[in-house]
Amino acid sequence: MGASFHMSLPCLSVKGTENFYVDNIGASLGRKTQSWVDINLFGNQITFIKAEKFSFNSPNYVFEGKILPSFHFGVIIDLKDWEQIYARLKDQKLDLVTQARFLEDKAGEHVSFFIKDPNDYMLEFKSFKNASDIFKK
Repeated sequence: MGASFHMSLPCLSVKGTENFYVDNIGASLGRKTQSWVDINLFGNQITFIKAEKFSFNSPNYVFEGKILPSFHFGVIIDLKDWEQIYARLKDQKLDLVTQARFLEDKAGEHVSFFIKDPNDYMLEFKSFKNASDIFKK
């Protein structure tokens, strides 16, 4: 399909959010003002807008015996990028969650990990063994 996505989310601190995504994750900075910032996450535009305290009361779910957050977003990247990002974040001693392999030896086999951003969003990084299996049933 070749299209990028755009998502807009509330944030508690524009500067803290910018620092996390640019300095920790390695994303690049787009346009910004005092009240919002655009983050380029692998060619996808995420706009974070300063807001009051908010809450997403979403339960977790279980997939292949692992407890995963039901509310999350993420990117699908190749394994080399996935390994580099995972190593960089682990070296920074950030709290990485649920690094695991899912659907082993099945269509859709992938590795995945989550990290919480400063706004309590769970960000997932995932890499499929076969990119053609992303939507395979």
